[in-house]
Amino acid sequence: DDEIPLVVPEVNPQRIADYRRHGIIANPNCSTIQMLLALKPIADTVGIERVVVATYQAVSGAGRRAIEELGQQTLAIFRHEEGVAEVFPKRIAFNCLPQIDVFQDNGYTKEEMKMLWETRKILEIPDIALTATCVRVPVFYGHSEAVNVVTREPITPEAVRALLEKAPGVTVVDDRGTAGAWPSALDAVGQDATFVGRIRGDCSHVRGVNFWVVADNIRKGAALNSVQIAELLISDYL
Repeated sequence: DDEIPLVVPEVNPQRIADYRRHGIIANPNCSTIQMLLALKPIADTVGIERVVVATYQAVSGAGRRAIEELGQQTLAIFRHEEGVAEVFPKRIAFNCLPQIDVFQDNGYTKEEMKMLWETRKILEIPDIALTATCVRVPVFYGHSEAVNVVTREPITPEAVRALLEKAPGVTVVDDRGTAGAWPSALDAVGQDATFVGRIRGDCSHVRGVNFWVVADNIRKGAALNSVQIAELLISDYL
């Protein structure tokens, strides 16, 4: 709905003012929120032409029964039993499921299309090109994303790293000289920050850059983002 503000406080806090139209502020999709914290400073500095993202989303994004199903299936497998799939169409334990939400007429799932629709609305770049593949993985908490960006103006990976190190809500973990110096889903659990690592140039495009984004999908992807919106609403508009 064009008249309902869709807000990530670190990205478009000014849109909170639009709540007066209907008394509603919408919280974006968890996978969109963490990606946009990394995209915002890049878009503001050199512009973004295209985004290709693959998500690796924890089962907690599908609710309590999904968490229980992963646990039950994992225990069943260790007992040499076949786990029962009820929440998901196939077994999630030790598997990856390339469908989140229902399929649309264009072959994308609704989760994938939400990443496009929400990115255009929140960044206020209606012509940005974005294609997503959203995958449910056997992780309890923490969404991970592999993001490829083609910028409108050239930018080096070093410059991208410098931008992200100053970006609000972002923590860069990216030391190629140290084993494991990149963020994982477990690193993000219980943390407010969105973590970014594996920042590197795209060897297939002169204006391309790749990076890895991880966040707690229940915390920053839902609860924390809502609290941050409420705090700004109270301090600046009420």
